[in-house]
Amino acid sequence: MQVRYSMVLGAMISAPAFAAGLGVNVEIPRLNAAEYHRPYVAVWIEKADQTVPATLTVWYDLRTRGAEGAGTKWLKDMRQWWRRTGRDLEMPVDGVSSATRPVGKHQLNFTEGTNPLPKLPAGQYKLVVEASREVGGRELITIPFTWPPQKAEQLQAQGTSELGAIVLDIKP
Repeated sequence: MQVRYSMVLGAMISAPAFAAGLGVNVEIPRLNAAEYHRPYVAVWIEKADQTVPATLTVWYDLRTRGAEGAGTKWLKDMRQWWRRTGRDLEMPVDGVSSATRPVGKHQLNFTEGTNPLPKLPAGQYKLVVEASREVGGRELITIPFTWPPQKAEQLQAQGTSELGAIVLDIKP
């Protein structure tokens, strides 16, 4: 009898918690440019009052050559992210910051309650993706969504220059 209770308790403890999550697909398009540099990209969640409960990822040049650190010097070129929350972060941020990415589609997955996606109160939010490129342009895309999700949903937006398709998969 005691073995049965131990097995049930063990199964309950090891069972995964089913938490809501977000999947974000960020496309970096191939650009025909004489001098091409990979873009810096920031992805974050913004409340209706423009406060930021979570920076999900920041891609930038991680090299630290030079007195100022080459990569962090240009983070402020992602202007909206920088003004909203970037200036308050000390880079690198474990589990959030990483190296710039090449041309292509990049899938990111986040589970609510685990770093970097905290438990979000119910309400209206925006997924914001911003890209800035040296000797290039800057682009900002937003996708509004409601949290917590009642059903699985896929929302999309299309960039025009520095970003391609942005797809937000909301998982209840």
